[in-house]
Amino acid sequence: MITGGTALQQSTEERTGANPIRKVVTMLQNMQKQVEEEGEREKKLYEKFMCYCQSGGKELEASISGAENKVSTLPAEITAAEEKLVQLKDDIKQHQIDRAAAKSAMSKATALRNKEAAEFAKLKAEADANMLAVAKAIIALEKGLGAGFLQTRAAQDLRTFVMNKADVDDVDRQILVSFLAANGGEASPGTDQIVGMLKQMEASMKSVLSDGMKEEEAAIDAYKKLMDSKKQEVEALTESISEKMQIVGELAVDIIEMKEDLTDTEAQLMKDQEFLKNLDSSCETKTKEWAERSKTRAEELTALSETIKILNDDDALDLFKKTLPSGSASLVQLGQSAFLLKRKALGLVRGAWRVSDSYHRPKLDFLVLALTGKKALSQGTFDKVIKLCDSMVAELKQEQQDDYDKKEYCEAQFDLADDKKKSLQRTEKDADNAIAKAKEAIETLSDEIDALEKGIKELDKSVVEATEQRQEENQEFKDLMAADTKAKEILKFARQRLNQFYNPKLALAQSDAARQAVMMDVGFHSHGGAAPGPPPETWDAYAKKSEDSNSVVAMMDVLIADLDKEMTEAKMEEENGQKDYETMMSESAAKRTEDSKALSGKMEAKADAEKMLSTQTEVKKDTNEELWATIKYIESLHHECDWLLKFFDTRKTARTGEIDALTKAKEVLSGAD
Repeated sequence: MITGGTALQQSTEERTGANPIRKVVTMLQNMQKQVEEEGEREKKLYEKFMCYCQSGGKELEASISGAENKVSTLPAEITAAEEKLVQLKDDIKQHQIDRAAAKSAMSKATALRNKEAAEFAKLKAEADANMLAVAKAIIALEKGLGAGFLQTRAAQDLRTFVMNKADVDDVDRQILVSFLAANGGEASPGTDQIVGMLKQMEASMKSVLSDGMKEEEAAIDAYKKLMDSKKQEVEALTESISEKMQIVGELAVDIIEMKEDLTDTEAQLMKDQEFLKNLDSSCETKTKEWAERSKTRAEELTALSETIKILNDDDALDLFKKTLPSGSASLVQLGQSAFLLKRKALGLVRGAWRVSDSYHRPKLDFLVLALTGKKALSQGTFDKVIKLCDSMVAELKQEQQDDYDKKEYCEAQFDLADDKKKSLQRTEKDADNAIAKAKEAIETLSDEIDALEKGIKELDKSVVEATEQRQEENQEFKDLMAADTKAKEILKFARQRLNQFYNPKLALAQSDAARQAVMMDVGFHSHGGAAPGPPPETWDAYAKKSEDSNSVVAMMDVLIADLDKEMTEAKMEEENGQKDYETMMSESAAKRTEDSKALSGKMEAKADAEKMLSTQTEVKKDTNEELWATIKYIESLHHECDWLLKFFDTRKTARTGEIDALTKAKEVLSGAD
């Protein structure tokens, strides 16, 4: 059979009796893991270094300058943000404490109000019953029906009230009790005196009830005011907690971003500075260093692995078990002889110990030791143990309140961070869509701009060609008009010359100057000399070929008419050609203006699309960085909160058991059964 002391010793050994060789092996394994992780990190750094060696350090100086500026300013920003974060968390904690206090005050006030309301209701019911009995007695006595009233239940209740609770003089109480105790008969000669006493009692009860109602109304009003005030306080604190938790989540993400940025910047700065000092030889040196480090690390891992193998050998483990002391060898042996009271309290405390086994509480160990020590055998020495129980109960309650507050904080931060993560993912998706649309728009607008520019060039070319053609046609028109006009003048002169011979009257209509001009043009000249005398008469008068000349003149008229017709048609063609040219120029100018305006609009739209592409690319980059930081913050929340959220109910149940066990132990030590 295992005694209580032995059970306690076994429980303690389970927690503290770890094999020292196992600790050594665990430490070696941790060292092995750490060496491997360091090797992986250094391998990445070496590969990055070699990559840089190949690409060169053209931008090292600019990078170093920017990094130095950032390194000089970021720590102050991080410190300020962390101080603000600590202050916000302290504020949230204080708000939670104040809110819990306000809720506790509301609960206490409600309990007190319910108690006062019940007392007033009881008081009012009794007062109403007593006043009704007094009223019935007064009516019966005034009507001379006192004997009948004394036989009623109301008379018995009134008698009881007068004897026990009525606020009257002892002499008057005796008279009233004697009257109400009578068993019959008409009203005694002292009826008027009795009625007067009863009316005085009735007035007194009404006054007391009125005062009680006023006090009740005042208490209700005070309760409402207190509840309204506390409710507003709770709502304000809850709102402040929510707002500050929102800020805490955002600020925590910002701090992570800044710290990561600072760490990356510092690491990059150190590498850049080192590279800049001796870039030519550093690559070769780094390769040799890496080979040496890899060799040394391999030797270290081999040494650790072989050492672990040696210590884990079955023969070695058996030898260690025989030679090395166990972890529980130094525990104080628990005594089994104690007073019944101490043993009962000790059993309760051990029960709390078993409840809290999932998370070791040193004070329970101290309490067990205090109850098992020799000094605990005296009843008078239990005061310190009782105080320790009170202290532990208060500590457990505070721990539970801390868990409530931490749980509220964690749940709120998870909600806020998850909402922010989803929002950032939507923003990232929107940025991707905007980038795709911008690229598509840029491609489409580029094609449209090329088409418009090509169209404008072709339009300008067609305008030049049309202008050249119009100039050629106009010149041909002018040449034609000049030639036709000259031909008409020659034909008219020839016709005039024939008319001078065959139709002199018609020929006289023309001027000498015109004739001379035409004659000069066509090569007719007059010859000077003295006119001969009249010839001798030889034959009859000459017969003119008038009819033939008429045919020739008619032919000339036809030719002149043809020239006129040709000139008229040429004028019309010239006018139409000029109108068509002007119309084309007007339409071409309008088309060019329209296309130029469209081209300008397309180029502006393309510029806007390119700007949008740049902006959304930057938005996506910033969003990715913030999303990464938010995810890191959520991971940190998981590290901080998952254990508490998973074991919250278990811890709460355990604490409740501990508090119950400690309370009962305290009661037992205080003398309770």
